[in-house]
Amino acid sequence: MSGRRRIGVMGGTFDPIHHGHLVAASEVQALFGLEQVVFVPTGQPWQKSQTEVSPAEHRYLMTVIATASNPRFTVSRVDIDRPGPTYTIDTLRDLRAERPDDELFFITGADALADILSWKDADALWELAHFVGVTRPGHVLSDKGLPEDRVTLQEVPAMAISSTDCRARVVGGEPVWYLVPDGVVQYINKYCLYTGLPCGAPPVEPLARRVAITATNALSPQGDQ
Repeated sequence: MSGRRRIGVMGGTFDPIHHGHLVAASEVQALFGLEQVVFVPTGQPWQKSQTEVSPAEHRYLMTVIATASNPRFTVSRVDIDRPGPTYTIDTLRDLRAERPDDELFFITGADALADILSWKDADALWELAHFVGVTRPGHVLSDKGLPEDRVTLQEVPAMAISSTDCRARVVGGEPVWYLVPDGVVQYINKYCLYTGLPCGAPPVEPLARRVAITATNALSPQGDQ
């Protein structure tokens, strides 16, 4: 159907979101002619059940702040509002229910894509979206065992930045300016994220919703489309 909208879906823990995520989303948006890229912060990432993750509201608001200036970017609460561990199959099924006529492109790291066959209901994923695996230039890409017509591998600049390194720099008192968006740096400092220091409570859900709605309506003429 030629009238179908092409929508990118970028799922991730975003702890914190950084310029590598944003550059990857922008590159894929241009490459595939996507009308919009929906960032979906995970609620309870099943792969990180033994790892400490920042509260979902912090990660959600950092994602809103980081994406607010790009009219093609928006943020969904579909994963953080769903109870239990977050699985990609549930993310895509929920977004498909919201957008039954759209064509979805799921954007993820090529390293994560290499493990996709171990994901929950992996065989059903290909029916819901085309998968785009992004990685840094010079990294060996492999789509062995994956359906060629449903997977694209793409080199993207700035992918050498990682959330793990950003957190380590904050813990070590090193700057993360220009690795993450300015507003995210200020948010991390305001709430003392990653330092273990008690300096601010997580924002409550109604405030998070108001911030997201205000940012989206102010910067995107298309609203929540």
